[in-house]
Amino acid sequence: MAEQRFLVVRLGSLGDIVHTFPAVAGLRESFPSAEIIWLTHPRWVELVASSRLATEIWPVDSRDLGCVRQVLRRIRGGHWTAAIDYQGLWKSATLPFLGGVAKRIGFSAATIREFGVPILYTERVACRTTHIADQNGELTLRTGAAKAVGEVTLEVAEADCELVRKQLQEQGATRYVVLSPGGGWRSKCWPTERFGALCQRIRGELGIPCVVNYGPGEESLVAAVKAASGDARPLAYDGKMGPLMALLRGAQCIVGGDTGPLHLGIALGARGVALFGPTDPARNGPYPRQQIVLRSPDAHTTYGRGDAPDASLLALSVEEVFDAVRKSLGKNA
Repeated sequence: MAEQRFLVVRLGSLGDIVHTFPAVAGLRESFPSAEIIWLTHPRWVELVASSRLATEIWPVDSRDLGCVRQVLRRIRGGHWTAAIDYQGLWKSATLPFLGGVAKRIGFSAATIREFGVPILYTERVACRTTHIADQNGELTLRTGAAKAVGEVTLEVAEADCELVRKQLQEQGATRYVVLSPGGGWRSKCWPTERFGALCQRIRGELGIPCVVNYGPGEESLVAAVKAASGDARPLAYDGKMGPLMALLRGAQCIVGGDTGPLHLGIALGARGVALFGPTDPARNGPYPRQQIVLRSPDAHTTYGRGDAPDASLLALSVEEVFDAVRKSLGKNA
């Protein structure tokens, strides 16, 4: 029997890759000796590597024509059992199609948002589950896998752990709560002034300092949180992937909206308080689900990409979020 070889396509982004790990773990557990080649954006190679699920990782930037051509040549040069497009976009579906992979598995039109993409698949899966991680698992099952999803353990380099530990100790933060106020769309982000007020409560009443995590282009967010934090003086952190993973894994709790750092921290074993508004936690919430999720009962699922916090997020008070953090910390508070 020929060796099984799977092409996994999930180019980005952070939270979406985290929600793909369980499905690829199901593939790996079902076919332990198979080759799994993962296509992802260069920015996420270190993250994908931390899962130790892929035999090889091929970086591809869909906006770099030369890079795309090189990857297509590599795809055409291999024998594939199947390609699995866990992303469901034209830019991801096109790669195995133009690469000549005979069996191409993807979502049906009922699941993905870009019109027409399923025409590029030979097998289209109409999902019956709700959470995106479980939907990804349904694609895995279509390969003939015995398991839809599997256990995921992300590896964090000891050098990164030591670096972060030293940086925080120098600031007097041996225990800390991570606040993640960003997340791409402002409409799914809790207001920065409330993050600042939350920081004050955590520092003043629980005696735990906060670390504000932020990414490229979010400098104004962290400045606003710090301004609203008064004498709580939160630390700001914008480390690269390895140190970020170390920071999140060591947190007492992570507070954030539907954002990549929140999902990554939970995948690393940290406790989380997730603040949801226009996105549906039943589909996009923490996975595994044993976390605290706050969402107004009046919230409507729209996935609208507005430039201001959604009204449903404004309904979440600082008091309510602080109580959730205290509950998450439990006896360690």
